[in-house]
Amino acid sequence: MLIPHDLLEADTLTCLIEDFVTREGTDNGDDTPLDSRVARVRHALARGEAVIVFDPDSQQCQLALRSEVPAEWLAD
Repeated sequence: MLIPHDLLEADTLTCLIEDFVTREGTDNGDDTPLDSRVARVRHALARGEAVIVFDPDSQQCQLALRSEVPAEWLAD
């Protein structure tokens, strides 16, 4: 299930993005400041390049590239 990013509380969205950009393996040696990485993800969400995916079974949200999400999820 996709969750529109603009329906999340601002603090919740920030926490989700910060969790994503600080996970092990996501920085690949990137020394870009946290604020810049968060801003990049916010822009990707605003442009529709990234989406928030919610898994009701695990009750967890993930960020994903729109191109990596099954087409049937985008049709809803």
